[in-house]
Amino acid sequence: MALVESEAPRDPLTLFCRWYREAQDAGAPQPDAMTLATCGEEGPSARMVLLKGIEDGAFLFYTNYGSRKGRDLAAYKSAALVFYWSVTHHQVRVSGTVRRLSRKMSQAYFATRPRGAQLSALASRQSRVVKSRDVLERAALELAKKYPAEAAPLPPDWGGYAVRPRWIEFWESREDRLHDRLRYVRKAGGRWAIERLAP
Repeated sequence: MALVESEAPRDPLTLFCRWYREAQDAGAPQPDAMTLATCGEEGPSARMVLLKGIEDGAFLFYTNYGSRKGRDLAAYKSAALVFYWSVTHHQVRVSGTVRRLSRKMSQAYFATRPRGAQLSALASRQSRVVKSRDVLERAALELAKKYPAEAAPLPPDWGGYAVRPRWIEFWESREDRLHDRLRYVRKAGGRWAIERLAP
């Protein structure tokens, strides 16, 4: 089905959520997986992270603040996201500003993570060079002994981010290669303008 401006919802997040549900229903592997691109003193960098929600018009994810992406976001506070669901022939690109989530929000999410994931976040200084895997496994084992029954505490250098879109582009493939591309651009007052882009 073609993307048509006159039939597109006025809010891009409405269309995003529709496409996301379609990807889930179609059995897309990890439909919440997204490429996160940042830029810092070392140049551009990209990696896969997981979408953990959409709140107040922003895309949420969690990570280590001391990681490469955390350092990039501290310096430049902008990022791009890409979702690609081959099973539905859809891609969504997002570019926006980034802010940290509150400690309270990060704590609430961290408490829902499996115990192993909590211990891993405490044991790993993400993106730092380590001598061997054994170093990480021993650190996780020590933490498991330290917190045998209760949930592990939220690390001080770990938490969430919100990406507030400046623009969102929706791409849908067509057999004739005249793919559909609609871009929503945020205007003054929070209004969204819809533009068609050449494929």
